[in-house]
Amino acid sequence: MALTASRYGKGRVRVMRLIRDGDHHTPRELTLTVLMQGRFDAAWTEGDNRACVATDSVKNIVNVTAAQNLALDKEAFVAAVARVFLETYAQIEAVTIEATETRWLRHAIAGVPHGHTFTLDGNGVGYVSLAASRDGSVLRSGLRGFTFMKTTQSGWADFVDDRYRTLPDTTDRIAATSMDATWTWSGAPADYADTNARILATLIAVFGTTYSYGVQDSMYRMGEAVLADVPEVSEIAFAMPNKHYIPLNLQPFGLDNPGTVFLPTDEPHGQIEATIARLA
Repeated sequence: MALTASRYGKGRVRVMRLIRDGDHHTPRELTLTVLMQGRFDAAWTEGDNRACVATDSVKNIVNVTAAQNLALDKEAFVAAVARVFLETYAQIEAVTIEATETRWLRHAIAGVPHGHTFTLDGNGVGYVSLAASRDGSVLRSGLRGFTFMKTTQSGWADFVDDRYRTLPDTTDRIAATSMDATWTWSGAPADYADTNARILATLIAVFGTTYSYGVQDSMYRMGEAVLADVPEVSEIAFAMPNKHYIPLNLQPFGLDNPGTVFLPTDEPHGQIEATIARLA
């Protein structure tokens, strides 16, 4: 039997590059598939792996290239990754790289582009719910899957320290979430669309401009701000899963990582939920 085609590599290699220019940050997030073709036939036909580059090494090459090329756009970045493979391994004859970009849009607060607060391009869906009976009705509006991030001014520290804990304290981390938020109307505002937009702007402004001791802390203050600003809302409920960005350990490659290269992951994720309501 003839082996007529073969290639292998690594899929869903996720990496976030973060350019830090003082308080002005620029995130670049990609998910890559890297596939190699070359003189690897013996791995299939003879169980001989001596020419094979480990797929774990493929991931490492992407991460090291990211650390060394923070500012490259996606087109130049995949070219830089391909160059490493072709210049390092004589047995590789071709490499195919496909990447999808998670596009973060710089968020404007009070009309001014913010240095480290971002929303996801093509973001979220609107939500409405009406429970109506002959005795009355309850109308709720909100958002589903609205995703936003800030790249500093967030921490998670002083939590339970026991034999199950492996997570260290941090006072400076990326905070990101895909938020479901639902607010209950106690009266009709002058304009639902305008008020919904104002609620969202308030949520993101509080999140982006104040230090967060945790999602719980930000969530409560976001809810408080909405209730203070919009008297027609009686309560607001949140479900905010963490989208984690884990700093990559580049020391095995002789590189420091001053908070610029991260592994994006949302499985498993922290799930934080709460309802903030007016006092009766």
